[in-house]
Amino acid sequence: MGRLRDLGIGVGLGESGPWNAITDVAGVRVGHTTLIEGEGALRVGHGPVHTGVTVLHPRAGLARDEPLFAGFHRLNGNGEMTGVQWIEEAGLLASPIALTNTHSVGVVRDALIALELRDRRDDGVYWSMPVVSETYDGLLSDIGGFHVREEHVTRAYDEARSGPVAEGAVGGGTGMICHEFKGGIGTASRVLAPSQGGFTVGALVQANHGRRERLCVDGYPVGRFLSRAAVPSPFDRTGNGAPIPPGTGSVVVVLATDAPLLPGQCTRLAQRASIGLARTGGGTEDSSGDLFIAFATGNAGLPRADYSLAGPLTSEVRMLGNHHLSALFVAAADAVEEAIINALLSATTITGANGVTAHGLRLDQLESALRQAGHPQFQA
Repeated sequence: MGRLRDLGIGVGLGESGPWNAITDVAGVRVGHTTLIEGEGALRVGHGPVHTGVTVLHPRAGLARDEPLFAGFHRLNGNGEMTGVQWIEEAGLLASPIALTNTHSVGVVRDALIALELRDRRDDGVYWSMPVVSETYDGLLSDIGGFHVREEHVTRAYDEARSGPVAEGAVGGGTGMICHEFKGGIGTASRVLAPSQGGFTVGALVQANHGRRERLCVDGYPVGRFLSRAAVPSPFDRTGNGAPIPPGTGSVVVVLATDAPLLPGQCTRLAQRASIGLARTGGGTEDSSGDLFIAFATGNAGLPRADYSLAGPLTSEVRMLGNHHLSALFVAAADAVEEAIINALLSATTITGANGVTAHGLRLDQLESALRQAGHPQFQA
């Protein structure tokens, strides 16, 4: 259990922030509620349970009081992310972002609305369309048992903090599988040089995708050297009589930056998550929901997210010149790539429903695969 930097490898040439996490963007906070209970045969409504919810606050305060410019990109649409129609239309994020399992999107969305009602500061016109996304954890967890409840969302929401972010089999990533190893939550960041603006880009992923033989790390095809004979794949045994092919699953990426981006620029930044995903060997499955959202904190004072006419008629905003976006694009691709590998390396082995086991990818296993693949850092 560890992170890619524990092997002395940092993706790309850029520097990371102090925590190498999405929380390196000032104001961003992350909280998890992890649910693990039971073992043995699947009994719908009883378990085993390996699931949870992750909540990300994009600002130090309430996002609805000070919305952020944001953008969305869909690489492959076999998945769900609520609230993105308005983000694509208006370019504004006015809620936390939550990640969970496929069958818990509704309860998490409703719980976020209830929490915003709880935290309202006035009696103005109220509406909410929270952003909630999902990946499927039904191979390891009783996904039909609806074990994520309102109190679990409240806990993750209230306990969200800046600083280091727990990774691997936690929160929404508890029951996820990535490249046929245990997957889950991963994060990383990049800080641009002062000459490029000194901006920070952070990524958080919920990784539940990929085939083992396609896994690449730092450009090297390590998946070819991680045999199923040595470490069995959870897809070798589905436990329900219906074969589920490797690679079945999805990945959600959240990108944050403190650069002053407009909505269209945020959309362009979200698109670059595809590059980080592709570098690790993902992004090619018909069955995968590959959904990416990016938001920017670099503009303050945008009008509250309501229909009141009491706000200002106009607002002043800043915009990073398009010719300076390339450095942000590189940072986003690098951070997403490293976040996916961190999700793999941080996740511990879990045996879920019907005895299906997803093995964690150990640092020594990855080092051996990198050596066999020819990575120069591990050559004699």
